[in-house]
Amino acid sequence: MSALRIAGAPISWGVCEVPGWGYQLSPERVLTEMREAGLTATELGPDGFLPADPAELTATLARFGLTCVGGFVPVLLHDTGHDPLDELAGPLESLVAAGADVVVLAASTGAEGYDSRPELDDAQWTTLFANLDRISEVVTAQGLVATLHPHVGTMVETRDDVDRVLAGSAIPLCLDTGHLLIGGTDPLALTLQVPGRIKHTHLKDVDLELAAKVQSGEMTYTEAVAAGMYVPLGAGDVDIAGIVKTLQDNGYDGWYVMEQDNILDAEPTDAGPLGDVLASVEFLRGVKSPA
Repeated sequence: MSALRIAGAPISWGVCEVPGWGYQLSPERVLTEMREAGLTATELGPDGFLPADPAELTATLARFGLTCVGGFVPVLLHDTGHDPLDELAGPLESLVAAGADVVVLAASTGAEGYDSRPELDDAQWTTLFANLDRISEVVTAQGLVATLHPHVGTMVETRDDVDRVLAGSAIPLCLDTGHLLIGGTDPLALTLQVPGRIKHTHLKDVDLELAAKVQSGEMTYTEAVAAGMYVPLGAGDVDIAGIVKTLQDNGYDGWYVMEQDNILDAEPTDAGPLGDVLASVEFLRGVKSPA
């Protein structure tokens, strides 16, 4: 198996676009600790975390010896009166300037947070598919790949939602092992089913007991994250090794972004999130292909 392309993401340090998510660490600490973990690439994190000015952004990443993999961009896709390309314009400019490979789209509900979502009618699904294909064309013209990230609390969450996207749009997927599992999709089964549609990967391991409480409505997604639903790779109930091996055996050459969504109460005085990131890096680098 060829060497894996491993990247980090600020959300593993609790940095999130959701208002009130938790204590937000500084870019200085997050990027420094990424390098301490041996990472050489990252996603950008939420709007405002890193400089919006393309020159400042590239200089900041270069100062920490990091390259840009891509960025997570929630956009409203199902509203006929809204053009999602307007939302995408600024993030796309930054990603192009930073030399990124991927735009990671999420089908926003239009509300803040990920604890609830409405249902779409057929006309709204048709609008969503058309917008996905429009965005994909624009992003491709800029030299990047647009992927859709099935995500809890967005319009593409469940297995039925994923199947609709696979049938109704040509856009590739970002395989997020945690969000898929919580939304009701077996991430290994999906990887085996459509390996060619997967162009980007977010690796999360999950405590299935807490995930079940989200699925049943006993806990909100945010409450479960705060309770430790995401655990270091190899310590939870997702077959991370099986997913990685399946992708590699099918010619996947994209990034594996370690994304353990985290919520911090305050500035950590100990190793903080870095400890879990180090454990995940060690696990992932130990994944081998079958003999």
